[in-house]
Amino acid sequence: MTTHKLLLLPGDGIGVEISREVERVIETLHGLGGANSFEVEIDLVGGAAIDAHGVAVTEEAIAKASDADAIIFGAVGGPKWDNVPYEIRPEAGLLRLRKDFDLFANLRPAICYPALAEASSLKRELVEGLDILILRELTGGTYFGEPKEIVTQENGEKRAVDTTVYTTSEIERIVKVGCDLARKRSGKLHMAAKWNVMKSGVLWRDVTVATHQKHAPDVELELILADNCAMQLIRNPKQFDVIVTDNLFGDVLSDEAAMMTGSLGMLPSASLGAPDPKTGKSKALYEPVHGSAPDISGQGLANPIAMIASFAMALRYSCDMSSEADIIETAIAKVLDNGLRTADIMQSGLTKVGTEQMGKAIAAEIQSAMA
Repeated sequence: MTTHKLLLLPGDGIGVEISREVERVIETLHGLGGANSFEVEIDLVGGAAIDAHGVAVTEEAIAKASDADAIIFGAVGGPKWDNVPYEIRPEAGLLRLRKDFDLFANLRPAICYPALAEASSLKRELVEGLDILILRELTGGTYFGEPKEIVTQENGEKRAVDTTVYTTSEIERIVKVGCDLARKRSGKLHMAAKWNVMKSGVLWRDVTVATHQKHAPDVELELILADNCAMQLIRNPKQFDVIVTDNLFGDVLSDEAAMMTGSLGMLPSASLGAPDPKTGKSKALYEPVHGSAPDISGQGLANPIAMIASFAMALRYSCDMSSEADIIETAIAKVLDNGLRTADIMQSGLTKVGTEQMGKAIAAEIQSAMA
C-alpha cells in the first residue's frame, strides 16, 4: 500500500465548496480500496488565513506543504480583503507557495469536452476537439522582478515600475519541459514572446532556439509574437498544441484559451517544481484556473469540475496514478454527456445542478468505473 500525503488548501469563496467535492472523490477512491491510499491535511490560505492569523499563509501551513506529495489549492481573495496591506493580500499566500517551492512550470490545459462545444463563445467547428496545453513560466518575469514600486516624484506625480527579469537558466528549464510535453503529444511546440519590442523577449527567443536545437531537435518549434498568438487563438485555435511562454503572457493567454472551452470553471492547472536530485519527485501545486467568485459563494452554484480535474492532474503527475486520473477525467466527460450542467455551463434542454449534485454524479461514475 502506497500512501500519498495531500495538503488541501480550500481558501476563500467557492474554493471551500469545490474543495468538499475533491474530498468526496478522495473518499470514493478510498472506499474502493486498491494499492494506494491518501493522508489528507487541511489548512487555511488567503483571506481565511488573514482573518485567523493575520497573514495569507502561516509558517505551519508552509511546513505541511513541504511535507506533502501534492498541494491541492482552491481559490483566494474577495472584496472583504481589498483594503488589507499589499504584502499580506490573499494572493500573497499563493505567490509564497509558488516561490518557496520553486514551482516554475505551470501547466494549463484548455480542453473542450464534446458535450460543451456549443457553450463556447466560438463556433463549434473551431473548438470541438480542442486540446491545447499552455505552459507558463511561473516564478520569474514581471510578477517577481525588482524593483516593483510606486514612488512619488519631485513634481508630485506618481511613477509605477514593474520589472521584467529573466535569466538563461530560467528560460532554458521551462523550454525543456515544453519540449518534453510536446514530444509526448503531437510533437509541436510554439513559443510566444515579444522579441520585437522587449529585451527579455529577445532572450526568450534566443534561448528557446538554442535549447530546442540541443534538447529536442525532433520536436517542431514555431516562434510566435505573443499578440499574434492571442489573435490566432481566436482565429484558429486548433493550430496549437503546446505553447510555452513567460509569466505575464502565460497568465493572459491561458485565460483566453480557457474561455474558448465554454467556462473558466472547467479547467484545471498544475504547477510543478524541479525534480528532487535524491528522490526524483517534484513539489507540485494543483488548482482550478478560476477565482473565488465571491458573488456566488455559499450558494451551492459553483462548478467543481476544474477542482476535481486538478486533483486528477495531481494523481497523474505526483502520485503515479495515471489510470485513476484517466477514470476521473472520463467520469467528468460522462456526466456532461448525460446532460448535467452547473449554471456557468447551462444549456437549453439540459439538467441544471448545483455544486454538490455535480460532485456526487462524478463520484458515482468513478465508483461505477472502478467497481
